[in-house]
Amino acid sequence: MKKSYLLLTLLILLGSFSGKAQQDPQYTQYMYNTQVVNPAYAGNRDVLSFGLLYRTQWVGLDGAPKTATLTADTPIASNMGLGLTIVRDEIGPSVETNVTADYSYSINLSDATELSFGLKAGLDILDVDFSKLNIADPGDVFESNIDNKVEPQIGAGIYFNTDRFYTGLSVPNFLTTKHFDESDIDHPDAEATTAADRLHYFFIAGYVFDLSENLKFKPATFVKAVSGSPLQIDLSANFLIIEKFTAGVAYRLDAAWSAMLGFQATDQIFIGFGYDYETTDVQMYNDGSYELMIRFDVFNRPERVLTPRFF
Repeated sequence: MKKSYLLLTLLILLGSFSGKAQQDPQYTQYMYNTQVVNPAYAGNRDVLSFGLLYRTQWVGLDGAPKTATLTADTPIASNMGLGLTIVRDEIGPSVETNVTADYSYSINLSDATELSFGLKAGLDILDVDFSKLNIADPGDVFESNIDNKVEPQIGAGIYFNTDRFYTGLSVPNFLTTKHFDESDIDHPDAEATTAADRLHYFFIAGYVFDLSENLKFKPATFVKAVSGSPLQIDLSANFLIIEKFTAGVAYRLDAAWSAMLGFQATDQIFIGFGYDYETTDVQMYNDGSYELMIRFDVFNRPERVLTPRFF
């Protein structure tokens, strides 16, 4: 697609400059990416775990979002967990990199019931290269790029789980920081704040049913609430077959249908794939969204290999 179409694309995107749009990255396989959503999940699986997820959204649409996520977490004591989360989100001319440390403290309410509290702290780094846009007016304020604008991030979450059920509530960032304002742009026509982060409230829940000895069923939901944006609700249904294969579908209310496949390649390695088909007008301009995720576990207790948990 020619460069001149990029500005039109950005008006369609739910990009980082829209004050009334969803701002955090979108995930289809959110049930396998819980640490990004809620810091209280860090260390919850009782293993040293590494996760890598890559999402390319609205394939074929110039300037569409591309997101890469790297997570690592481990228990550091009988009731504490520590993690690292790195998210790189590209939308049009902007690249936003988020690096946070995640900490959790858990209380055992019974042998199979745990309540965890989490904290997230780190930095958000924004780069915007406006030369990627087709600027019609040489005097446009958007000729001034944004280079490595750093903002702090502080978030928190709470997570409750049994051996079959989980639920959690979190706010990844309490700071409603401005990405840039008129003081960042040396131009007489510059206006007030162009983009600012809004508080995101995330709610997750799921339950695992044993349909047979070799088949488990897990319905789950993910709800996002953002000031000035419609409530976003994701509903999913996943099946675990002979402790090796996962297959599922999901629906993002008024937005997309999704399909998911996963494979436990070894005791340590899980590979997952996701595909979204848009139900909005954007669907006419793209070929869907794709995700690939890989999780690698390092077991310190052999029994964890024998009894994998489906969340």
